[in-house]
Amino acid sequence: MKEIRIHARAGQGAITTATLLGYAYFLKGLCPYAFPSFGAARMGAPMNAFVRVDSKPVRLRSQIYEPDYVIIADHTLMRGYNCFSGLKEDGIAIISGKEDSVQMPKVKPKQKVFLVPANDIALKHIGRPLGNTALLGAFCAATQELTLDELIAAIKHRFAAKLQEANIKAAQEGFDFVTRGNK
Repeated sequence: MKEIRIHARAGQGAITTATLLGYAYFLKGLCPYAFPSFGAARMGAPMNAFVRVDSKPVRLRSQIYEPDYVIIADHTLMRGYNCFSGLKEDGIAIISGKEDSVQMPKVKPKQKVFLVPANDIALKHIGRPLGNTALLGAFCAATQELTLDELIAAIKHRFAAKLQEANIKAAQEGFDFVTRGNK
């Protein structure tokens, strides 16, 4: 079983991120389970969303404490929370942010961290700083768990015409950013 923990603030699209990720895994023929966890019910409050995926139905319903992958939609959460808590020895983290604005955490030797300017990518394509599809494109490239085509199919299922095209472009740019080595 693979486990993914998403860190964001309420209103940043963490539930949509988990849903898109889960649906992309479903399209691949796997059994995903995506769900949120809320603290204070207000915009901007820290929250998590989770995705578990396996080749058989997922019955475990608890939060994810030892993820294979971490997606951090708001790098400012790393100032007050240990977003890397429990990340597996060879885990991968995808963080929305730029090198000059993110204080990178210490990681274990086999862990990988990808810093992606997801909000800038989203502003360019979507017109709003909601970088979730750019982060998912980066996730596909960094983990190779899903193909970009599987993610695009999930985006097409979730969004209507104009938003669909803009989110596909954002996902493609996030994918390309990681593929070309963050240059």
